[in-house]
Amino acid sequence: MVTLENKKQIVEELVEKLKKANGIYFVDFAKITVEQISGIRKNFRKNDAEFKVAKNTLILRALKEVGLEIPEKMLFGQTGIVLSYDDAIAPAKVIKTHVDKENIMHLKAAFIEGQLFEGKQLDVIAKLPSRAELIAGILGSLNSPVSGIVGSLNAVIRDLASVIEEVAKTKAA
Repeated sequence: MVTLENKKQIVEELVEKLKKANGIYFVDFAKITVEQISGIRKNFRKNDAEFKVAKNTLILRALKEVGLEIPEKMLFGQTGIVLSYDDAIAPAKVIKTHVDKENIMHLKAAFIEGQLFEGKQLDVIAKLPSRAELIAGILGSLNSPVSGIVGSLNAVIRDLASVIEEVAKTKAA
């Protein structure tokens, strides 16, 4: 039996983790076996995320303490929390993989960068670019104009060199 002291400790731990997380996913894991949960946890860890289980009332209490509100009707049955600390989108891709492949879990709701998403929006969330993809795209965009400028400068210098060469040929002749 979980004592009042244990419940307070669980809520404190959740509050600490929720404050650090930039992606928070609530999943129904009722159909998952112990063996499957081990594999799923590994997949989350590879993406710098962790999977926690707690009672819905304790989850709601922890969310309230960090200033996040979720309708109670979204947290029903067995709820697992996936906390992402680096890339907020990566867990959605892992969840989507397990939903499509095994249909053993489903997304109830998610907070991504403080914005609430419903579980039925999993496809949309999973299609969003990851943080690394966004950074690569931005760097590519920044690099593109620079390479264009370099090419233009090289062309001007090349043309100037050929003009000087032609002038030198005409003066020599």
